[in-house]
Amino acid sequence: MKPPETMRWQGGIEGQLELLDQTLLPGQLQYLCCRDVQAVWDAIRVLSVRGAPAIGLAAAYGVCLGLQTAGDSTQQLRDQLKQDASQLASSRPTAVNLSWALERMQATGNACQLEGDAWREVLLAEARQIHQEDQQMCQQIGQHGASLLTTPTAVLTHCNAGGLATGGEGTALSVLFTAHQQGNLAGVFVGETRPLLQGARLTAWELTQRDIPTTLICDSMAGQVMREGKVQAVVTGADRIAANGDTANKIGTYSLALLARAHQLPFYVAAPSSSFDLALADGQGIPIEERDPAEVTHGFGQATAPQQVKVYNPAFDVTPAALIDAIITEQGIIQPVNQQTVAALLLGSG
Repeated sequence: MKPPETMRWQGGIEGQLELLDQTLLPGQLQYLCCRDVQAVWDAIRVLSVRGAPAIGLAAAYGVCLGLQTAGDSTQQLRDQLKQDASQLASSRPTAVNLSWALERMQATGNACQLEGDAWREVLLAEARQIHQEDQQMCQQIGQHGASLLTTPTAVLTHCNAGGLATGGEGTALSVLFTAHQQGNLAGVFVGETRPLLQGARLTAWELTQRDIPTTLICDSMAGQVMREGKVQAVVTGADRIAANGDTANKIGTYSLALLARAHQLPFYVAAPSSSFDLALADGQGIPIEERDPAEVTHGFGQATAPQQVKVYNPAFDVTPAALIDAIITEQGIIQPVNQQTVAALLLGSG
C-alpha cells in the first residue's frame, strides 16, 4: 500500500498548500491547510513537514502563497518574494535544500519580466517543477542505491528519509523500496530516533504500509544488533553534504557510522544533488540546529527528567566522509567519498 502524499497544492495561483501533519503520525492521518507564509514557516519549524527535500519543496510553495497578496507590478512581486523567502529560510538552519529551493524560486522571479497573475503563474509552475523533479530524483536514487544491495540484505536505517521527507518515494527508503521490489531486501531494522521518534513514528509506518519486514529498536541497541549479525548494511539520508563528503543528518547518525565501521559493515548515504553545499569545504562549517530542551525533558508532553536538569539538544550531527562507503545520488554513486569524487560526479571535474 502506497502512503498518502506528503504535500499537495490545491487550486491555481489563488490555491492553498496542504501538508500531511507528521506530528500526528502514526495515530492520525490529517492534513494541515496552509494559506499564508507564516503557516508554512510554522509547519516547518514544528516539524509538521520535515526532511530536507520536503521542507525545500514546502518553502517553494510557501512563497507562492505570499504572492497572492502582493501588488501586481513586477517589482512589487519580486520584493514580496524576497521578503517571504528570507522569512522561510529562517525556519530551520541545517538542511541546505531549504535555501536551495528558495534561491531557485528567486532566480525564476528575477528572470521573469511579466506582471500580475502571469508572473504568479510562472512561480507556481516553478514550484510544481521542483516537486516533479524531486519525484524523479527519488526514483533514480532508489535505482542507483539498489545496485549496492545485490543479495538479500538486512539494512539498518535511522530517522526518516522516505516519502514523508520528500516529494516522492524518499532517499534512503527509496533504495530500500527498490531493493525490496528486486528481492534483495531481507528486512529493515529501524532506530526509533530520539527524542522525537521519527524512526518509530514515521519510518516504521512507511515500511509496514508496504508490507516490508520491519523491526523497531531503540537507538542504543544498534551496536548489539550489528554484533549479532542481524544487519549487513546501514543506509541513511542527509540534510547537508559538504564538498568533501562530510554529511549532516539526524542526531545519532555519526554514532551509527562509527558502529558500522567497528563491525565492518558498509555505511551508505542517500541524498539528491540539492543536498550538497559545495561552498563548504568540509562539515565543520555546517550549522547545527539546536532545538527546544522540552523535546528531551518532556517527550510528547510527559515529564521524563527533573525540572532543573540542563539539556543539550542538537538536532543533527556530522559524519566524516572517511566513515561513508558511498553517497547515492540521482546522478550516480560517489565511491570512494572525497572532494575529488564529489566534484567529479556533481561538476564533471576531477
